[in-house]
Amino acid sequence: MRSSPFRRISAALVAAVSGLGAVSVAGAASADPRAQIRGDLDADLRTALVRAIGETEGPPTNGFDARRRARAAMASAEALLRSEGYYQPILADVVEGEDSPIAIVEITPGPRFLLADPAIRWVGPEPEPEVIRTAQAEIGLQPGDPGRAADVIAGEGRIIASLTREGYPDAATEPRRVVVDHATLTVAPTFNINPGPLVRLDGVRVDTRGPTNPDWVMGLAPWNEGQRYDPELVAELERRLLETGVYDGVAVALTAADQTTPDGNRPVVITLTDRPRRILEAGATFSTADGSGVNGLWTWYNRFGRADTLRFEARLATIDSRIGADLSLPHWRTPGETLALSAAVVNEDTDAYRRTAAVLSADLRQRIGKTSYYSYGVGLDAGRYSENRFDPVTQAPISFDRDLAILTGRGSAYVDQSNDPLNPTTGWRMTLNVQPTAVAGEDTILFLRTEAQATAYMPVQDNARTVLAGRMRLGSIIGGSELSVPSDRLFYSGGGGSVRGYEYQGVGPRLPDNTPRGGISLFEVSAEVRHDIGKGFGVVGFVDAGAIGFAETPDFSNLRYAVGIGARYNLSFGPIRADIAFPLDKREGDAGFQVYVSIGQAF
Repeated sequence: MRSSPFRRISAALVAAVSGLGAVSVAGAASADPRAQIRGDLDADLRTALVRAIGETEGPPTNGFDARRRARAAMASAEALLRSEGYYQPILADVVEGEDSPIAIVEITPGPRFLLADPAIRWVGPEPEPEVIRTAQAEIGLQPGDPGRAADVIAGEGRIIASLTREGYPDAATEPRRVVVDHATLTVAPTFNINPGPLVRLDGVRVDTRGPTNPDWVMGLAPWNEGQRYDPELVAELERRLLETGVYDGVAVALTAADQTTPDGNRPVVITLTDRPRRILEAGATFSTADGSGVNGLWTWYNRFGRADTLRFEARLATIDSRIGADLSLPHWRTPGETLALSAAVVNEDTDAYRRTAAVLSADLRQRIGKTSYYSYGVGLDAGRYSENRFDPVTQAPISFDRDLAILTGRGSAYVDQSNDPLNPTTGWRMTLNVQPTAVAGEDTILFLRTEAQATAYMPVQDNARTVLAGRMRLGSIIGGSELSVPSDRLFYSGGGGSVRGYEYQGVGPRLPDNTPRGGISLFEVSAEVRHDIGKGFGVVGFVDAGAIGFAETPDFSNLRYAVGIGARYNLSFGPIRADIAFPLDKREGDAGFQVYVSIGQAF
């Protein structure tokens, strides 16, 4: 060690951080600390020292054991103090008592050293001036801040991350030089960085044993040949492949430097692991609120070599039985655009109506950002409707059958600014659906059906242990009436996805025989308080309300309310929820409560 007041302590910084990480996993099963801490210390530093020193399986057995523990604890304490910027501590290992010896570490931390101006020394050719300025700004170390080892190492990592974002993916660190000045009580880090060459991207190489067409994959690359490397572009290509749902694994990586093309560009290698090509599934559902049924699915993945999904379905259920097929073609004309085609024969048998029809649809969905999208398309339904209605003129229920053909334009948008798809704790979401509809057959009518829903999430405690969540849904049909609009296009409310506590279609006015009346306006609102109680469990309290109206604007005069409580168990992919809800203004035919179990939050 040099005799000047400057010391090179890079190794000490690394050792301090490594020692801190090692002792942080001390066994939690014991309640005996390795040694007691004495000294005039602030609360945060004392807590960190206790954690660094750790615990043992029991008290010392003799004086020798106590001394050994005190010395080991003193070494851990010194490593922690250095990592926190205390380079002039005074420590002593002490043992008190003979019959019941106690290991003690006496600590005087001394002054805390502060950061001086950090510097970058470029090893090899320097990057572009703008890249240098960006890297220096990204260090994030301010003169006068505590000279913590973890902060110094994190600053070095931010330099490499900045260079990678700016087109230098081969950037690497060499041993840093950190000088501690005991005269000025400062820590001055110098980062030795090899930026490597500026990388420009070439095309893609596809490695797969499946039928995926490499030319189709190449068309998904969000860069042009010769474009500067950007890790976000490579990540976007990976997202585009993963969102198809066809692959068990997708790996997208820049090739090694020795594979640079004669033009000076670097290709990107894509490794695809296909999921099983054909999957046969069967299932059954049971619900006192939404009906029961059995279904079978036969799914064929990558049939056309472009990450497509072809699915055949047969379902026999209390409410919605059908047989049909649908085809999903992701990244249809442009990346992020999905073409969805569907054909089915359906039989719906609800309390409000019965429908037997052939259904065709075609939709294009364009992703915006990571999770938001908009879509547009067309649907055609043709079949027989058996409907139970209320005649507002005669004030009497009526029943009739009619054969209808319904052509529907379908437009929707979904904006997601929340932080998690299944368990959001902050942010908001909004959905809008617009459906201009033309009806022909035994009746002819034109109408516009619109529906919007907004949800919001606000954490009210640190780490989002308690979250307030709210939902509002509005719907309106313009140009139609309760009698003229086909029953399946009217609004209904009640059930797990709307007003919990009521059965499916159970909110809103009813006919004398208890048949639900569909309306031409809808209003729903929900509020939840979600609280994390630890160890993966959470509890929820909620209130829901909803109303069906018979004018184009929502009717708040017949709101129906429900309250409930729920439990959550958080898994790695999202929570499992179980809710029980109670209607507050139960009518004849309403159950006393409803139970809901599913994956993900209610909204």
